[in-house]
Amino acid sequence: MDIRQLKAFVAIAESGTFTAGAVRVHVTQAAISMQIRQLENETGAQLFVRAPRKVILTEAGERLLERAYVILREHDAALEEMAALTGAHRGRLRIGTASAGVSGHPLPQILRELKKQHPAVEGSVASGTSEQLVQLVLAGELDVAFVSLPVEARGVQTELLSEDSLVAVASPRHKLAKQKVVSAYALAGEKLILGERGGNTRRLIDGFFAQAGVTPRVVMELSRLAAIKRMVEEDMGVGIVPLQSVQEEVTKGTLVRWWIEGAQINWQLGIARLVGGYESPIHLTFLQLCREHFAKSAAPSKEFRAKKKRLAAS
Repeated sequence: MDIRQLKAFVAIAESGTFTAGAVRVHVTQAAISMQIRQLENETGAQLFVRAPRKVILTEAGERLLERAYVILREHDAALEEMAALTGAHRGRLRIGTASAGVSGHPLPQILRELKKQHPAVEGSVASGTSEQLVQLVLAGELDVAFVSLPVEARGVQTELLSEDSLVAVASPRHKLAKQKVVSAYALAGEKLILGERGGNTRRLIDGFFAQAGVTPRVVMELSRLAAIKRMVEEDMGVGIVPLQSVQEEVTKGTLVRWWIEGAQINWQLGIARLVGGYESPIHLTFLQLCREHFAKSAAPSKEFRAKKKRLAAS
C-alpha cells in the first residue's frame, strides 16, 4: 500500500467513476485500474462494486476511506513540515561549547545574527569538556560543538576556527610578577591551577611538562576558565591558559602574563559535527556565521605574532 494507490482510491471514491478518478490524479484509466487491483490484492478485500454508471464503495472500502483520509492528511502535514525545515522557516540547533570564552563573547553575537536570518530557530547551549561534547555529537544529542583540537574520534569532522598560544598567568602580587618569561622547571614548582583532565588543553599542558621531564604541582583542577582566572587573581596559584582569554585582565592589571620559556604550546579551537550528518539551512547559516566571526578576530595580537617569529627563528 503506497500513497499513490491511496490517492487513486480516494479520487475514485469521491468522483464516483474510474474515469473521473484517473483525470483527478493525472493518470490513464488503465493505470488507475491497476493501482486499485494492487490495493485490493494487498488488503485482501474488494473495495468497489461496479454499477452501470458509477462505482459504489463496499463496507471494506468505506472503512479504508476513513483511514485513507487520516493517512493522507498526515502525509501532507509531514511534507509541509519538512518543507518548512528545509526552507529554514523553523528548526532547532543544539550547540555544545567547551570554551567559556566562546559562551561569553562570540556565541551570543552569532546566535543573535542567526535569529535575524531565521526568526523561528530554537537554539540550546550545553557546556562540558571537549571529550564529553564529542561523545554527545556522536550520540546525536548535539548538532555542533566548539571544542579544542585535535579530535580523534571516528565519525566526527572538525573545522579549525582559531588558534592561540598558552601562557602562564599570575596575580600582580606574586613575587615573580615583574618577570616576562618563566621556565618549565619554575612553573612545575608553583601551585598550579589548571583545567580539569579530559580536555585537550589539559593534555597539551601535561604533555609539555612530561616532555620537559618535570612533575607539576597541581593544587586545583577547575572546569571553568573564569574560575581559574578568579583563583589566580586572588593569588591562590598560577594558571596556564590561552593568551586571548586573559588579554582583558592583563590590560586591566588584575593578572600578569608570562611567556613559557622554550615552549610552543598552541591551543586550537574548532567546531565539531557528525561526518555525513544532515545539515539544514539553519545549521549551514550558523557554520558560516562562525567562520565569518572568527575570520575577523583571527589576526593575532602583536605580542603573539612577535613570539611566533622569535620561536621560528630559534
